[in-house]
Amino acid sequence: MLALIQRVTRASVEVEGEVVGQTGPGLLALVGVQPGDGEAEVARMAQRLLGYRVFADDAGKMNRSLLDTGGGLLLVSQFTLAADTRSGMRPSFSTAAAPAEAERVFNQLVAACDRQIPGRVETGRFGAHMVVSLVNDGPVTFLLQA
Repeated sequence: MLALIQRVTRASVEVEGEVVGQTGPGLLALVGVQPGDGEAEVARMAQRLLGYRVFADDAGKMNRSLLDTGGGLLLVSQFTLAADTRSGMRPSFSTAAAPAEAERVFNQLVAACDRQIPGRVETGRFGAHMVVSLVNDGPVTFLLQA
């Protein structure tokens, strides 16, 4: 499982012109599920998303996590993140989980995060064409692997 996280002042996801998920200050996480990802990867990724220290403390150092700040988390499924891009001029998606498996695992991640920060997790719409808007704060962007 992969997550490209961005510290944001705000972010939103639209499907067919309707906002389906949004957050104020917090994290936007684009999530790619790989074949074989399961409970262990979900638990590890939830831990990393909520505990990764990317927010400034009083001294301006990145020492605070989403759990510390009370910020929001916008989770967006993105199978292209798991693509194999090592060769050629066209990505291969053989390294991404099949849609049914990916949706199941992604929903487990959403539930795991929501259990820890209830009411602060929003999502896009799995499998839909989404328009993601964000204001990256920093910019601060990291690729997490579970």
